[in-house]
Order: sequence, then C-alpha cells, then structure tokens
Amino acid sequence: MRREEKEEHLPSSSTTTAKIPKKLTLVPLIFLIYFQVAGGPYGEEPTIKAAGALIALLGFLIFPFIWSVPEALITAELTTAYPGNGGFDLWAERAFGPFMGSMMGTWKFLSGVFNIASLPVLCVDYIQKLLPVFSSGWPRHVAVVGSTLALSFLNYTGLTIVGYAAVLLALVALFPFVLLSLIAIPKIQPHRWLSLGQKGVSRDWNLYFNTLFWNLNFWDNVSTLAGEVDKPQKTFPLALLVSVIFTCVSYIVPLFAVTGAVSVDQSQWKTGFHAQAAEIIAGKWLKIWIEVSAVLSAIGLFEAQLSSSAFQVLGMAEIGIIPRFFRVRSKWFNTPWLGILISMVIALAVSSMDFTDIISSDNLLCSLGMLLEFASFLWLRLKSPNLKRPYRIPMKLPLLVLVCLVPSGFLVLIMVIATKTVYLVSGVMTVAGIGFFLFMKLCKTKTWVEFSDGPVL
Repeated sequence: MRREEKEEHLPSSSTTTAKIPKKLTLVPLIFLIYFQVAGGPYGEEPTIKAAGALIALLGFLIFPFIWSVPEALITAELTTAYPGNGGFDLWAERAFGPFMGSMMGTWKFLSGVFNIASLPVLCVDYIQKLLPVFSSGWPRHVAVVGSTLALSFLNYTGLTIVGYAAVLLALVALFPFVLLSLIAIPKIQPHRWLSLGQKGVSRDWNLYFNTLFWNLNFWDNVSTLAGEVDKPQKTFPLALLVSVIFTCVSYIVPLFAVTGAVSVDQSQWKTGFHAQAAEIIAGKWLKIWIEVSAVLSAIGLFEAQLSSSAFQVLGMAEIGIIPRFFRVRSKWFNTPWLGILISMVIALAVSSMDFTDIISSDNLLCSLGMLLEFASFLWLRLKSPNLKRPYRIPMKLPLLVLVCLVPSGFLVLIMVIATKTVYLVSGVMTVAGIGFFLFMKLCKTKTWVEFSDGPVL
C-alpha cells in the first residue's frame, strides 16, 4: 500500500492551534448547513416570474435530485475523509496539487463573499417594505454598511453562538410560513398552477436557473468548518441528510400552497412576493410577520456564510496555501478574526453592484469551483482507493462519473447563460487568483513570510 493511502488525513485545527473549548454538535450543525443553503423560502419567487408556477414547482422538485443530493453526498464522503478546516480547498490540493488547491480557494472564497454581499442588500430590501426611507440614497447605503458591520461582529463572538443562533433564527423565520401554508392549502385551486406561465408569456431561463442554483446550492460550504465539529465522521453525514430533507420541504410546501391559493399576474412574483401573498391569503398581520422573519433569515444566512468563508481562510493557511499568520484566532472567542475581517471588507466592496449581477457572479465563480470539486472527488476515488472514508457513497467509479456528469452539465449551463458583466467580473477574479498563487509561490521561495507545513509551492 502506498504511503499516501495509509494516511491522507490532515489534523483538525485543534491540533495546530489552541484547543477549541467547545465544538459544534449535530443540531447546531444542521441549522448552520440549512442557512448556508437556504434559510427559508425567501428568494424562490423569481422562478415563477421567470417560467411560471408549474415549471417553478417542477424545478424545486427535480433539481434537488440532480444537484443537492449529489453535492451533499460528495461533501459527506470527503469531509469525513479529510476532517480538517479548509474543506474543498484541501480536496483539490490533495487531488491535483497546490495550484488547483489555490484556484479552488479563489473561486469558492470569492463566491462565498459575493453571497455574503448579497445578504445585507436582501435584508434592506425587506426592511424598506416596512420603512420606505431605506429604499434609496444614503439611508440605504448606511443600512447596508451598518448591518454588515454589526453582523460581522456577531460572527466574531464565536461559532458555537452562531450555531445556536441559527437554530433560533430558523424556527422564528419558518413559523409564519407554516401558518401561511396551513391557511393557503384549503384555498388551493389546481388550475392556478397552470394559469401562471401560459403561452405568450416570455420565459427568462437565465433568471430561472440562476435562482434555482442560488437557492439550492452551497452544501459543501460546511466542509470548511470540519475542524470545529464534534465527531465529524459521524456528525456530518447525518447533518447533511437532515438538512437536505428539511431544505427541500421548506421550499416546496409554501410554493405549492401559495401558487395554488393566489391568482395574480406572473410578473408580480418578485423576491419578497410571499409577504404580499400572505396579506392576500391571511391579512396584513401575516405579511408584516413574514417581512420581519425575512430579515431574521437574512441574518442567519449571513452568519452561516461568513463563518464558512472565515474558516476557509484559516484552513488555507493551515495547509500552506496562504501565509501562516492567516491562522490567527481571537484570544477571547477563538474565532478566525482575520478571515472575518477580510470577508467583510470584500463583501462591502462588492455590495454596491446590482443584486442580479452579484448573484450571477456568485453562481459563475461557484460553478468553476464545483466542476473542480467533482473532478477532485472522482480523481481521489481513482488515485487513493484505500483512503479511509468513514462515510463512503455506495457506488462504483463508473456510476459516480455519471452522478457527477449530470450536475456538471447544469454547471456548464449556468456558465453559458451568464451576462457579459458576469463574465468580466469572474474573468478578472480568476486572473487575480492565478496572480495570487504566483505571488504566494514567490513569497515562499524568498521566505518573505512564514507558511505552515503544507503543499510544496
């Protein structure tokens, strides 16, 4: 047996830094995953505007099987095989070497930061429905910047706090949708599912697929926190399974109920329409409740994604892709404060972009990273068949290739339908990532800064 097959695990962050006093357990991890992916049915409405109710429903029924389930299964296998911080960066480095590890870090980190940038914008979009003063001008900019700073500080107080806050936020954010669905279901008229999206109504496939992708993506983000999880080999597969089921149900049930109970023009189904539908179905009280819950959901999404991005920075430092000093943690809360700061600053820098361009750029960068992730998964199965995998997808390599080809085709579609602005932003980021790798290689060669023991650059 080759040496790399005997032991190809990296130590978790607890062996390279001060011992973490308390690690994430199953329940907080489930809800962190939930907020890294969904956070509630907020944001699913544009699929109806883009393609009609029936196609929107089919999308949220079918897409989890061709995307969410394969991504979650791969995440479960590779996270249990490499239970350390860094996640997908580590997988790409182990499969294809330091350059690909660094490029994975660039694509996925920037994708995550673009996602972070979209959340305060989304949060303010909901607040302005209650307080119109935040709809434009300097009050809106102050609200976006202020909420970003405040939520980043909350993240700084500790991953355990963020995890339990995610549990509370999810329960509060989803409860009004439980009420909405219960009230709407008796009012369902099935013909309404067909009346939205009839002939003569143009379909925006760019908006449709990007919205589906954005709402059901990022299952692998939790892998960057593997070193912070208690018994990750056992905890991760179960947490991912529960989260997939929970997420799919939380999307499809309200969409099924509201589209069947409300008859409005297809063009009205913009982000936030669930709140308007709640007023039509139950009254203004439920509309206000959903709008407030949407803000809480955006907070949960922000905290989960920021945690993932911050620990990705720490993990990249632990495996030597970036300088050792990026491993620094807070003395009080044991959080990667430098990773939090970097993520926050970049998110603020891109938050002024158009919301649609933010989401599309996020999706394109993520697509590049996911194609590399699928390739890394398959190559590691071929390269290191005897690597210890506490959870292993029960399939042979030929079938796994097919499992990866289907979502990869969707990734190519997302990349093909992107706009010129998105291509430009993503191209600049990719070139910057190549330049960053070369600069890190020079820094290590010249010993300008210290790197952890990791891949040889």
